Amino acid sequence: MLTTQELQEAERSYHRVGRAGTGRDRPEIDALMPDPAVSDDDLSRDVYCVLGIPIDAIGMRGVLRRIRDAARRKTRLLISTPNLNFLVTSQSNRSFRDSLILSDLCTVDGMPVVWIARLIGIPIKRRTAGADIFDALKSDAGPSKSLKLFLFGGPEGAAERAARTLNSQSGGLRCVGWSNPGYCSAEEMSRDHIIEEINASGADFLVASLSSQKGQSWLQHNHQRLEIPVRAHLGAALNFQAGTVKRAPPFMRRLGLEWLWRIKEEPYLWRRYWNDGTAMLRLLFTRVLPFVVSTWWMRRTHERGESLTITQDYGSREVTLSLSGPADARHVDRAIPVFRSAVAVRKRVRLDFSNVCAIDARFLGLLLMLRKQLETQGCSATFVGVSPQLARIFRFGGLELQ
Repeated sequence: MLTTQELQEAERSYHRVGRAGTGRDRPEIDALMPDPAVSDDDLSRDVYCVLGIPIDAIGMRGVLRRIRDAARRKTRLLISTPNLNFLVTSQSNRSFRDSLILSDLCTVDGMPVVWIARLIGIPIKRRTAGADIFDALKSDAGPSKSLKLFLFGGPEGAAERAARTLNSQSGGLRCVGWSNPGYCSAEEMSRDHIIEEINASGADFLVASLSSQKGQSWLQHNHQRLEIPVRAHLGAALNFQAGTVKRAPPFMRRLGLEWLWRIKEEPYLWRRYWNDGTAMLRLLFTRVLPFVVSTWWMRRTHERGESLTITQDYGSREVTLSLSGPADARHVDRAIPVFRSAVAVRKRVRLDFSNVCAIDARFLGLLLMLRKQLETQGCSATFVGVSPQLARIFRFGGLELQ
């Protein structure tokens, strides 16, 4: 069995002497070492678990860099922008929640989510809304050429108007196609001729503008069929570009009052905002505040100087990782290489929390990404030795034990 310190020392030696030298000295460690070229995976994301969904602590500059890198490399990047409606819907709709977990990047869209994140202790100062991402790309031509854009959905004629507006201006976006499938199901929107039209455009960035549930479902359903590298459901962003809906003034956005403006522009939204607002209050008192209090109480019971250690046992059928100490944001960097090595062997992973004295939203986010990585390989992660107090934190945080 290898401790965390042994793995880290092996990793340092690995980079000093190379794969061949390390393999001769410690072959059992060399087999666990990840490819140095592979570093941009879900485990490397600065992601937090908020009521069961991942939230990336990333600013606009980081988002734009991820988009342009994915477009340049032609690698898939699925972006979700959780707002309060996403957060509420994910509590009762498992498929919708899975679409967020399966995303490659989840940026905070709504101010209520920012407030909840701050309360939990997540270092997010402001939201990175879908419409803001769109505007930032439009105003930033980037180091090379403009991104080619395909617009999908929206009200009748809105995509075409948005395309004409974008192409009449110089900037970082150039629309190369649009499609409006009308009001139909996600399955009907997935017909071969529709997907073929989108792929034939040669676009870098696919922006869907449907209802939140339908948009996430459509992107997830066609994840393997779509060839456009960057894809996102940006909701009202298309309407803002088309001019069919005016966006709230900046001061209202900063104050978290954009919803009032949206009701003025689209009165039918009042019912959704009312339902989401009452659901938020319920979640605040039954899940968020208990999570904050529980994590604070556990954190104050252990010494500040205590470290996280992870003992590893690589069996024939499963990998057992025994954690000891505080599993929190301070020790995530210690856990990432261990988790990455466990994923690399493509076996079930069993995590023993018997000696864990504290945990927080950052470490829960890492566990969420570990489970995601394993499930994409057809493997699983099980949590054992979870104390009743830890189990409550898992439950309040929205991470299922099974």
